[in-house]
Amino acid sequence: MGRRINPRFTGLRRLAQIPRALLLIVLMLGLGLPAPSALAGISPVAELMAQQALVQQSVPYAEAIANSRPTLVEFYADWCGSCRALAPTLQSLHQAFSSQVDFVMLNIDDPQWRQQIQQFHATGVPHLALLEADHSLVQSWVGIVPEAILTKQIRRLISASPP
Repeated sequence: MGRRINPRFTGLRRLAQIPRALLLIVLMLGLGLPAPSALAGISPVAELMAQQALVQQSVPYAEAIANSRPTLVEFYADWCGSCRALAPTLQSLHQAFSSQVDFVMLNIDDPQWRQQIQQFHATGVPHLALLEADHSLVQSWVGIVPEAILTKQIRRLISASPP
């Protein structure tokens, strides 16, 4: 005859596994890690304010395409945390280069930008597209891009563009 297991002990063993399972879930979800904005010392409110300021300061897309200046287009969404986290970087770039580069903000949730979303293959946000003065694509990025990389590419583009 087989050994009979006492159901009371089986239940206690399962109950004892709950704290371990909860710890594993917390670790898997990454709840113990601070948000990227917390690591940078920037509050989510400051990020949102920076994003809203960028939208207001940005050059309208039609105007940017009509002139012959290099352009940085950001496809963003209001609900996108990474877009808000990138906003202070873009604001810094705007302050440094707005006299030489047009900064354009296109909200992917606005149906009027469908053609541009398809044209630039903006399948994720934030999506940045750096355009030459003739509006040909130089480079694009998806996600949070370090300021040093963007600065280097913008400087390279400005130096190659005719005055």
